[in-house]
Amino acid sequence: MLSRTADCLYWMSRYNERAENTARMLDVAYQTSLMPHPDSTMEETWRKILNVSLLENLFDSKYSAYTRENVLQFMISDLDNPSSILTCLNSARVNARIIRGKIPSEVWETQNLTYLNVQKFLPNTPDDDPSAFFEWVKYRCHLFHGVVIGTMLVNESFKFLEIGTYLERADNTARILKAKYQVHQAGQQQSSQMSSGSMTQSQSSSSRSNQMNSNEIFDFYHWVSLLRSVSAFEIYRQTYADQITPERIVDLLVFNPLLPRSLTKCINSILSLLGDLKAHQSRDIEHLVSKLKSELDYSDVDDIFAEGLDNFIQRFLEKINHIADEFSNSYLIPLSVS
Repeated sequence: MLSRTADCLYWMSRYNERAENTARMLDVAYQTSLMPHPDSTMEETWRKILNVSLLENLFDSKYSAYTRENVLQFMISDLDNPSSILTCLNSARVNARIIRGKIPSEVWETQNLTYLNVQKFLPNTPDDDPSAFFEWVKYRCHLFHGVVIGTMLVNESFKFLEIGTYLERADNTARILKAKYQVHQAGQQQSSQMSSGSMTQSQSSSSRSNQMNSNEIFDFYHWVSLLRSVSAFEIYRQTYADQITPERIVDLLVFNPLLPRSLTKCINSILSLLGDLKAHQSRDIEHLVSKLKSELDYSDVDDIFAEGLDNFIQRFLEKINHIADEFSNSYLIPLSVS
């Protein structure tokens, strides 16, 4: 297979996965923003959404505040944003068009129709409810994956598509987990400062009680939103059937090999797919993925929190992106060229 063809297959799947993940994340953040919450905490949530994709600097150059309307416009339809939903769907279509003769007609038609119809479903103004648009994006991305599985030969082309999907999925799951946990920590620190601050005798008991209740409610919906952003809320209930805690969420999203979006599932799938793409350059990449798999296999939740979740996720992101770079340089069009 030509490197150009493999490159287009790979990036077509990555852009579709990125569009879906962005829609999931924004949908949950929007629904959460409709609930009672501290203004400062919600602003931090919107900022962390940009941090997930390393887009804070670009956003700051165009917008003056981290408001719901600004972030939604930037992440949905801003063509200057390389990770906006509209940009991702356009980039996926461009890659599909280049290799139109190499993929089933159903795959091309699905991808093309998604881009042609996206304008019909975009919110008319930043103040409009974007929920229906997010559902449409998720549906179209699911349709794309279904058509690929239902029409393509399970050959090299299919493997490149799947590797692109799992690399993008692993990266996004790790970033979402990191961003949500940082918001949780910020909320806890704010609560601790308010609790330890000076209060009059008459204020202390009632204010402290109300603050604790408010924090507990926000904390619950915060973790539920994280699980829903990776379609894992029902799976969490089936697996644990108990209180939602950060430790169990990390255990599910990092270590559960049966969860489609867990880090372990993604790494296992990438390693298996690489085994089917044997070439002289594949040994080094397989070695990198195998080392990351071994690290996950021989770690547990206690190890992660002992190290610090932020540090663990940052190391994982560095390794998964190094794997993606090496894969591109070995099999696809080198990043320095593209």
